Amino acid sequence: MRGTAFFKFDPADGAKPPFERLLETFTQLLTYTSGDAAEALQWLTALDKEYQLTDKNYGIGDFVQDLKDKGYLKENEENGEIKITSKAEQTIRKKALEEIFGRLKRSNTGDHNTRKSGLGDEQNAETRPFEFGDGLEKIDVTASIRNAQINHGVDSFRIQQDDLEIRETDFKTQTSTALMIDISHSMILYGEDRITPAKMVAMALSELITTRYPKDTLDIIVFGNDAWQIEIKDLPYLQVGPYHTNTVAGLEMAMDILRRRRNPNKQIFMITDGKPTCLKVGRQYYKNSFGLDRKILNRTLNLAAQCKKLKIPITTFMVATDPWLQQFVKEFTETNNGKAFFSGTDKLGQFLFYDFENNKRKLF
Repeated sequence: MRGTAFFKFDPADGAKPPFERLLETFTQLLTYTSGDAAEALQWLTALDKEYQLTDKNYGIGDFVQDLKDKGYLKENEENGEIKITSKAEQTIRKKALEEIFGRLKRSNTGDHNTRKSGLGDEQNAETRPFEFGDGLEKIDVTASIRNAQINHGVDSFRIQQDDLEIRETDFKTQTSTALMIDISHSMILYGEDRITPAKMVAMALSELITTRYPKDTLDIIVFGNDAWQIEIKDLPYLQVGPYHTNTVAGLEMAMDILRRRRNPNKQIFMITDGKPTCLKVGRQYYKNSFGLDRKILNRTLNLAAQCKKLKIPITTFMVATDPWLQQFVKEFTETNNGKAFFSGTDKLGQFLFYDFENNKRKLF
């Protein structure tokens, strides 16, 4: 005889294992320490002392050993230095994606829908008559058999070309995105950490694109006095330097990269907290941190206009609230006919995700 048994609920039964709980905190600490595993573990030990993250059955030492056994940490046998592995780097990106964008479901193809039908790879509910050149794999068998029965009867069943129906597919777009991250010294000035949220957003966006939109491309550019491209795996280690803000160099590199991409849809995301203060003229750097310099400003606005002609919209995420800085961003945005979001560090990911998803649903 079958029945149902009821037991008293114990919250501890559904709790995460100690390793999983500590791993979440550890990955967050790695973001703040720019991938320095030793420093992150020191912080974790200090947090454990204050908040009792572990117990007598599972300590920080056990956690460190599990990190090594599970492939998150590797130790140099000669000097004892420990570093995170590629598995840990991917885990940081996944945690950033979960924290900023929520638990998103992965799609099979990773493309972006449009309102046009055509040669796509996702079927929709519409059908049409068979035409010469249509692939056999696109034939709607059920609808075609139904047409044959209606046109020729059940007793003398046969299928002719006029009976065949084709299942329509959605034409889908691919997008090339260049993400520019400001690593000038101002990103950590005035007692506010702006670089860590920027890194987390970049890691979350990269994980989103590589998992949900694998046919898209994402190129990450950092800019200070100069601009250079980094790989996704380098994001956890990103640090601010003693740099000015050479926005021109970042835009020039982004345009050069996107020019080589064959996708028709291209866009630039730029995360910055301040005005452009640097320009490279030949081998020399032209710098001015005292207000908006007309020479630097004109060159920056010229590039914004060039992007507009090339149909490359620029979305600027401004992590500063100074009115005169916002005025510069507004002028820059109007020149490019792009978008601008003025937000604190806590809303940066929300705005970027919204704009990324929105832009994928239309052709530029």
